[in-house]
Amino acid sequence: MLMGFDIGGTKIEVQVLSDNGEVLYKSRQPTPDNYESFINKIHEMVMGVESELGHFNAIGIGLPGAVCPITGKMKNANCTFLNGRDVVADLSAATGKAVKIANDANCFALSEAVDGAGAGGSVVFGAIVGTGCGGGIVVNQSIVTGANAISGEWGHNPLPGYCPDVDGDIGHCYCGRRNCIEQYISGTGFAAQYNHKYRADLNAKQIMALVEAGDEQAVAAYQLLIDQMARSLASVCNILDPDVIVLGGGMSNIERLYHDLPAAIRRYIFSDDPKVTLRSALYGDSSGVRGAAWLTK
Repeated sequence: MLMGFDIGGTKIEVQVLSDNGEVLYKSRQPTPDNYESFINKIHEMVMGVESELGHFNAIGIGLPGAVCPITGKMKNANCTFLNGRDVVADLSAATGKAVKIANDANCFALSEAVDGAGAGGSVVFGAIVGTGCGGGIVVNQSIVTGANAISGEWGHNPLPGYCPDVDGDIGHCYCGRRNCIEQYISGTGFAAQYNHKYRADLNAKQIMALVEAGDEQAVAAYQLLIDQMARSLASVCNILDPDVIVLGGGMSNIERLYHDLPAAIRRYIFSDDPKVTLRSALYGDSSGVRGAAWLTK
């Protein structure tokens, strides 16, 4: 059995999977607001699992953030009280378990590569396109982390083929740079482009409703989105050449993407007869916690 935790800003979820991926246990608790309470909460939840299912040797943790390869301490965590802390050592001491931590996008990609939409692929790119734009790379069911713990962070590359007359200029990204991919193809980026151009105040879901209704401005915005996503994902394909690209996040629920996007991606790939397999995540919001559990296998 495999135990994984998904750490969010408001909730902590734990799931236990069997070796074949069956969910044997799950529970949610509010996320504490300080480090000591966090460590105690994880310990308490581990004890709750073991009281029902018996002893575990290891736990997996997935969260927005990463373990710094140099210091071994957390960085960029959404629960800011974790940053600068040796979470692996402290949780291991508190629980008596081996502790494995990975970024939530990496957990998403691992989950989908092991037994989700990317199962069977040797190279899987998991792309989360929602409020932001993150990603994870899995090769032979093993996460590629990288020297800086940033593998898969495609959202903060410059938008390939950027042209101000076509793509517009919506200012600086929160990272301090301009024209990051995330500024254009995330749900918030798609809406920002539309609202900036047409002086509107709509979200991505509302814009897509206009697309389905045949609204000329919305259709034009959607067509630009497809081209921007295609340029961005083709650049990933030209480097990784993945067997499968798995989409997650709110934008992955746009069904017409899976018809329109593969052909658009092919136009930008460095190959005479490019193959593009694009799939929606099988486990959706549960992929993060499932991937955390698979870390311990």
